[in-house]
Amino acid sequence: MVVDRVDKAVNGAGKQRLDYDLIIDLVTEESRVLDLGCSTGDLLKLLIKQKKVTGFGVEIEEEKVYSCIAKGLSVHHGDIDDGLADYPDHSFDYVILSLTLQAVKKPKFVIEEMLRVGGKAIVSFPNFAYLPIRWQLAALGRMPMTTDIPYEWYETPNIHLTTIKDFSRFCGENSIKVSDVFYLGSKGQIRFAPNVFAKSALFVLG
Repeated sequence: MVVDRVDKAVNGAGKQRLDYDLIIDLVTEESRVLDLGCSTGDLLKLLIKQKKVTGFGVEIEEEKVYSCIAKGLSVHHGDIDDGLADYPDHSFDYVILSLTLQAVKKPKFVIEEMLRVGGKAIVSFPNFAYLPIRWQLAALGRMPMTTDIPYEWYETPNIHLTTIKDFSRFCGENSIKVSDVFYLGSKGQIRFAPNVFAKSALFVLG
């Protein structure tokens, strides 16, 4: 397993998020960004501060929307499974879905909407083929739990878990262009056998 070091971003809960650093590097300065499932707005705030973007967010949990507004962020209360009808075609340079894909009810529709309203879609998700997950299933015969998938089966919001291979196949079958892809481990990027050794993946689409 080969790992390239990535500087660590820290979200509001104090947890390290390697994908935040990648997203910040990928987004160009002064672009228009829509962050879907933006939670308490930590990534959006970083993008506004570091890349001077014009940023907007969509979040389904009201308390998190209030938290975003308290930070001075422009965040809409809504369910992305209902689509992005409030936003016209090509109205953003980037649309981001960070570690949220597995929790949406209609992932294909959500990604199609992201590509409709944005020039590029940035999608990150936990890799369900990650080696410790395979081990828990094989050795313990139980639904696995990791730092990226920390829930018991009976209370998880994750309803569409996927693997890197499955998502790559999904993109191919639906003629979705993959501009770039990054595979992340605990400490940085994974270069060897990512479907086994990567905890999560980040795809740039469009």
